[in-house]
Amino acid sequence: MSVIIAIDGPAAAGKGTLARRVAAELGFDYLDTGLIYRAVGMKVDRAGFDPADPARAGEAARDLQPEDLQAGDLRGDDAAQAASKVAVIPEVRAALLDFQRRFAACPPGGKGAVLDGRDIGTVVCPVAPIKLYVTASAETRAQRRLLELQGKGVATSFDRVLAEMRERDERDSSRAVAPLKPADDAHILDTSQMDADAAFDAAIAFIRAKL
Repeated sequence: MSVIIAIDGPAAAGKGTLARRVAAELGFDYLDTGLIYRAVGMKVDRAGFDPADPARAGEAARDLQPEDLQAGDLRGDDAAQAASKVAVIPEVRAALLDFQRRFAACPPGGKGAVLDGRDIGTVVCPVAPIKLYVTASAETRAQRRLLELQGKGVATSFDRVLAEMRERDERDSSRAVAPLKPADDAHILDTSQMDADAAFDAAIAFIRAKL
């Protein structure tokens, strides 16, 4: 049976970067769960239909394959808009929950799976033997996001990014379905005072001890 590593946490805590490095270090398969809604939305869009159509979106979600996540058009604004449309459709959410669980149970490489998101350890893979909850202060995360946006040429301010960060945290933590919170048995990794290398070193030390 493959090993499942669940990595959760709020936006800009560094969990995506960390999850990719952990997967590469261990030779595990990595699933960017944020991409799967974009992949479904763009599958519908490419076929010439409205991603908000429940029947089309549900079908696309049920037919989603790991290779669909390699499409080159999943990082743009069109994909983000399409993802927001399909994400509210119950049939899509149910199908993608199944997709994530299948990936975790049977990763393509067969060795292990690393999944990162908001509810991996609590909802998607509650029996995962290794769970990390990666977090940082809202101010630290806002500063990281600001630098990221500035690097892309986006004009914004720290105060605006911080306000949006806190608003998203509140929305994610208070939603009725799969709220953002650490699993009871998750290891909390606060990266507020860590750079990416220090966070990776702390995470991989914990994971290797569990393995």
